[in-house]
Amino acid sequence: MDTPLTRLVGVRHPLVQTGMGWVAGPRLVSAVANAGALGILASATMSPQRLRTAVREVAARTDAPFGVNLRADAGDAGERVRIIVEEGVRVASFALAPRRELIDRLKDAGVVVIPSVGARRHAEKVAGWGADAVLVQGAEGGGHTGQVATTVLLPQVVDAVDIPVVAAGGFHDGRGLAAALAYGAAGIAMGTRFLLTSDSTVPDAVKARYLAAAVTDVTVTTAVDGLPHRMLRSELVDSLERSGRTAALLRAVRHAAAFRRLAGLSWPRMVRDGLAMRHGKDLTWSQVLLAATTPMLLKASMVDGRTDTGVMASGQVAGVIEDLPSCTDLVDRIMAEAAETLDRLTRGRTVG
Repeated sequence: MDTPLTRLVGVRHPLVQTGMGWVAGPRLVSAVANAGALGILASATMSPQRLRTAVREVAARTDAPFGVNLRADAGDAGERVRIIVEEGVRVASFALAPRRELIDRLKDAGVVVIPSVGARRHAEKVAGWGADAVLVQGAEGGGHTGQVATTVLLPQVVDAVDIPVVAAGGFHDGRGLAAALAYGAAGIAMGTRFLLTSDSTVPDAVKARYLAAAVTDVTVTTAVDGLPHRMLRSELVDSLERSGRTAALLRAVRHAAAFRRLAGLSWPRMVRDGLAMRHGKDLTWSQVLLAATTPMLLKASMVDGRTDTGVMASGQVAGVIEDLPSCTDLVDRIMAEAAETLDRLTRGRTVG
């Protein structure tokens, strides 16, 4: 399927696998790339040295284009951009709007820049700064999220910018791809759907927890780091929502110490990163520390399989996903269903 997204990044299908921390590693990214979609390596949970190694591992597994996701507010974002350029990565995506100078550096090196946004004004800003495309996530999406549904946000952004728009939040099948294309999007991005594949390294017990979830089991909470965060309801979420400030602070310090050792960060650097994630919010010190150490809460589930002590970021689509196909089977299925849906619509027939 030929769209502005496929032409821009050089993939066969207008599908993007989002950069999920501890999930979007070399195995999943290369499997997605080999299936003809755009795989995005998550770098926020990696040291710069590990990022370079992971990029080379993906490149050894596939000849297809892939990308790297960066935290625009990270203190070492410039170093990570340098690695992307030096290693010849095709796409740089950002969880937040990147600084203009980062966009310029990447574009000067021929890297395609695709920031993720949750509001029309943010899309307009990065488009004005030279972003090549924009990924727009509606409230249905997993992780940090906003309040505007994809079906309302997506057409707003499509009408506001003249660069390709990738739709995210609530997508898992070919009907969703067809709907996004009808809104004017150039493709769709999915996180939870690619997490729930046989190529994902997430422990089987955690995948089973996702598959067992109903739509109503996916909640939005501010208890983790003070920002709206969509995830599966779990023992930890319940505990954080019940905890007083003292208990929350002690828990945050423990997680902060563990993440500091893992990432090789200093305490001042961790606090700066936590403060950078506040986005003007009035957060407690425990929330500031948790904002900097949320990766450890994700690791507990996504790597260690500890659903009782970790968080499980999730889109609402977890409640309607029932299987664990390979990335190749999933992509083929989505594209076939999208083609069938579009053909049916052009022939004037309706579903059912």
